[in-house]
Amino acid sequence: MLRHAIAPSRRYTKAAHDVVRHPRLGSDAKVLLLHVQGLPEDQAGQALSEHAKNLGITGRAYQKAKKQLAENGFVHERRRQVSRGHWATDQLCSNVPLTAEQARRVLDGLVVAPAPQPSTRERAVGQPGVRAVGDSLPVEEEREKNYPHPPSEAEPEPEPEPESEAEPGRDGTPAPELNVTERLLLSLRHATPQLHLGVREARGLAELAAEWIRRGITTTDLRRALTSELPPEGVRSAVGFLRHRLVQKLPEPPAPTNARPAAPPHVRELVPCAGPGEDHVFRAVGDETHCAPCRQEEARASWAAQAAAYAQQPPHIPWRERVASLAANPAETA
Repeated sequence: MLRHAIAPSRRYTKAAHDVVRHPRLGSDAKVLLLHVQGLPEDQAGQALSEHAKNLGITGRAYQKAKKQLAENGFVHERRRQVSRGHWATDQLCSNVPLTAEQARRVLDGLVVAPAPQPSTRERAVGQPGVRAVGDSLPVEEEREKNYPHPPSEAEPEPEPEPESEAEPGRDGTPAPELNVTERLLLSLRHATPQLHLGVREARGLAELAAEWIRRGITTTDLRRALTSELPPEGVRSAVGFLRHRLVQKLPEPPAPTNARPAAPPHVRELVPCAGPGEDHVFRAVGDETHCAPCRQEEARASWAAQAAAYAQQPPHIPWRERVASLAANPAETA
């Protein structure tokens, strides 16, 4: 039997069992989240990576822990443009899961009251000037009464409904096609937390996404069309944003192909060659009567005859010698 024998009376951080016993958070992610939760106010402006470095969580271990916290709604990030063209990254770290809309409102300075939990404190880290909701106990000062025992466990959240196979569309679309688009919509949360959808929300948009597949768009191109060029102020409603983009950016249906297939090229018949030697045939391109080998042989024979005729001509006499010869024998000019 395990029992908390000596509970701390002061300077401890209250942690919800939903965080400590979270099945999809590793030990590094939990330690990092609890560390940030107990930070004093003067350290809230440091980046999450700096706090992880102080804990010895660096490199791939930090990237893995941050990814787990982001995928489960505990860490949200938003890039925004500040003065002179510079960009800043706002990081929000919460000890309860927040949706993208709740995180956006917190980063905008609005207090969001999520579902009842043992503690509802969120902390914005990594960007000075971002309002943090609630407050954590400073290192040397306690702002609320401490009790000799940790807080009791919160009521367990209801189990999510199991994902069921998507039903066929009203126009006869097969169920596997809707299953593909539903899984694609659910996976958008990994590309950006702003597009986090529930199972029912993704199922309601699967038919609109399936129309893209019917029009010849690949799943890779569909994912790129849904996740690229997001609004600079952030996505307020993932369902509304994706429905608007699926309808407004729907590509034109492919044009019907009524053109007849091209006729096969005409193949000329074989004709007998008029050249010497054994009888043989060839496929003429034009009106030629000899095949290519016979034409080459005939050309070589013609060239040899011309060379022989040139060799039988008298030797060439330069014109100066001719003039001198005619001057010496005037009778030859008569």
